Amino acid sequence: MDSQKDYVLRTVEERGIRFVQLWFTDVLGIPKAFSITPAELENALDEGMTFDGSAIDGFSRVQESDVLAVPDPKTFQLLPYLSGEAPVARVVCDIFNLDGTPFEGDPRHVLRRSLDQARDQGFSFYVAPELEYFYFKPPAAPGQAPLPLDEGSYFELMGNNAATTLRRETVLMLEEMGIPVEYSQHEDAPSQHEIDLRYTDAMTMADTVMLVRVVVKEMASRNGILATFMPKPFSGVQGSGMHTHMSLFDGDTNAFYDDSDEYHLSAVGRQFIAGVLHHASEITAITNQWVNSYKRLIVSQEDQPLIEAPVYISWAQNNRSALVRVPPTKKGKRDSTRLEYRAPDPGTNPYLAWAVVLAAGLAGIKGRYELPREASANIYRMSAQERLAEGIKPLPASLADALDAMERSELVAGALGEHVFEWFLRNKRAEWAAYKSEVTPFELRRYLAAL
Repeated sequence: MDSQKDYVLRTVEERGIRFVQLWFTDVLGIPKAFSITPAELENALDEGMTFDGSAIDGFSRVQESDVLAVPDPKTFQLLPYLSGEAPVARVVCDIFNLDGTPFEGDPRHVLRRSLDQARDQGFSFYVAPELEYFYFKPPAAPGQAPLPLDEGSYFELMGNNAATTLRRETVLMLEEMGIPVEYSQHEDAPSQHEIDLRYTDAMTMADTVMLVRVVVKEMASRNGILATFMPKPFSGVQGSGMHTHMSLFDGDTNAFYDDSDEYHLSAVGRQFIAGVLHHASEITAITNQWVNSYKRLIVSQEDQPLIEAPVYISWAQNNRSALVRVPPTKKGKRDSTRLEYRAPDPGTNPYLAWAVVLAAGLAGIKGRYELPREASANIYRMSAQERLAEGIKPLPASLADALDAMERSELVAGALGEHVFEWFLRNKRAEWAAYKSEVTPFELRRYLAAL
């Protein structure tokens, strides 16, 4: 810790850093920050900085509002996208009560508890997310739908148009900041793009996702473009997901790998996947936390374009209609054995999402859950009777349904802790109530003149 602290202080001095942003995240995954000058940095690293937590969703109540932001020096990073005469850096903070105990509403603490449970079983948890998002021309007026920046489709090579150039500049900025990008591409919908991040431990990746979302939006904004991680910004096209590849390691050994298995899946890997499938409905409110999330998690009717969202609780190897996919292990690449959980969207709080997914997988290992049969057929094309016969159930169809499943879940309550669990349910029930009371353009088009 001392050597990392010394590195931070030395770098701030050598680089002429003028401001250091102390970052943290509220329960909904909204990034928050306040800035200090270098003169305050050493004290902040040693003792933390007190701030009023009552103003942050999911943090302290008014009668106990003060909390302590303690910087994690391992997360120190220069922010070159904030160009100007006053160089800026950031460091991610853990939030503590004034008595030094972890604050229960801090999403980093929630994820750390799940990681500690995995460590107690001998495992470390690694993830690699695929972040999808849209570029738009800014709306002409509040309430008007934004216009796509391009009309490209999946993997389209579009030359030096504005969207492709912006995505390339964003990837180069991330690389400059030391964030390795494995792939970037145009996604299926007009003006939809994807950035895939290279595998690392879940806490580092959650910190990184928070930063990547900010960088994508900042790079777009400086060019007069709106970037959004909203799961479904307009109808009739694919929504944005955050498919997450994940695995457990026992030391340097991939605990999911078994050369003798037809899928190269160990008993641990099979049990982990079985746990994720068994608890999938319970964790969906966390991995897909917005009313809008469920506009993505649909299967279109026969007279509409097929929207290939992972809505059925199943697993497969080469079947992208399944909720969990097990990509084939490449020859000699045992470390690549993993699962891909396809439900999350990029609006989730990554700390909470990976905490509950990990908790579900660990429950599968502890309880030795049995993995159901692989779904080899295209589940979208199966009839309801065929899915029922195969034991394939759907994910919750709305935020309200997802909250009902979450509220009954001892697993989610245990993973989140009482504070976050109860606050999240209250906040999201209020969101659903507000949504239900809203008269939408759909209703006006369909009923105003007809009735």
